[in-house]
Amino acid sequence: MEKLIITAAICGAEVLKEHNPAVPYTVAECAREAKSAYDAGASMIHLHVRYDDGTPTQDKERFREVIAAIREVCPDVIIQPSTGGAVGMTDDERLQPTELLPEMATLDCGTLNFGGDEVFTNTENTIIYFGKRMIELGIKPELECFDKGMIDMALRLHGRGYIAAPMHFDFVMGVNGGIGGSLRDFVFLRESIPAGSTYTVAGIGRHEFPLAAAAIVDGGHVRVGFEDNVYLSRGVLARSNGELVEKVGRLARELGREVASPDEARRILGLHVK
Repeated sequence: MEKLIITAAICGAEVLKEHNPAVPYTVAECAREAKSAYDAGASMIHLHVRYDDGTPTQDKERFREVIAAIREVCPDVIIQPSTGGAVGMTDDERLQPTELLPEMATLDCGTLNFGGDEVFTNTENTIIYFGKRMIELGIKPELECFDKGMIDMALRLHGRGYIAAPMHFDFVMGVNGGIGGSLRDFVFLRESIPAGSTYTVAGIGRHEFPLAAAAIVDGGHVRVGFEDNVYLSRGVLARSNGELVEKVGRLARELGREVASPDEARRILGLHVK
C-alpha cells in the first residue's frame, strides 16, 4: 500500500477566530500553522489566504506573500492554492493564484447550496475554463467533489480533454448541501472513480477522523485542518493544525500505514520531484 499523504487545510475562507483563536489570518500566522502541520507529518498545505482582518481574498500578491513565508519554514512542502475562493467571486478572481504556477491547485467540480442563500456556483463552463487553464499552465488539479454528480462531471470533462489523467480527487464529505459523511457514502464515492486515480478524503466536523480512518485502511489519503474542523475531540479545541495532523499520523501508525514525505507525495501524485 502506498504511503499516506496528509494534507493540512490550515484556514479556509469561512472559519473564524471566533470558532477557534488559533485560526490563522495574517502572513505570520499562516506560516506558523503550516509549520505546525508540516512538522507533524503533513506533506501538502491546502491554502486559502485572508487579509489581516480575516476577510478572504484571492489576490495574487497576498498568495505570493503567504507562499513565500511558508516556503521559508517548510521549503519542500507541496503548496496547493484554492481556486474556490469565497461565494460571489468571479472566475478570473478565483483563478489568480494559478498565475504563480503552483504544482497543484483545486478545481471544484459542481455547484453547491452552502446554506441559506449562499450558493457556491461552478457551472460546466466554469469547470472547463479552470481545467483548460490548469492544463495550459502545467498545474495538476485536485478535483473537489462534494457529491457523486461532481465525480461524474469530472469524468465527463476528462473524456472531452479538459481534465488530464491521472486524476486526483478530493471527497469533501459532510458539507451542507453535499453528500453526507457516513461510511456508506464514502464507499459510494470511492467506487465511483476510475482505476489509476488517487483520492483524498476531507471529512467536515465530526466526520473528520472516522473518514480519515476509512481512507487510511482503504489506501487513500487524508485532509484535515481548521478549514474542515477546529476540534481535536468532542468539545476540545485543537491548539494548532499540527495537532490535527498528529492525530491522523497516530491513526495511520496504529493501522500499519506509513506517512509520506513531500517528495514521496509528489511521486504518488505524479508531480515533479524537487
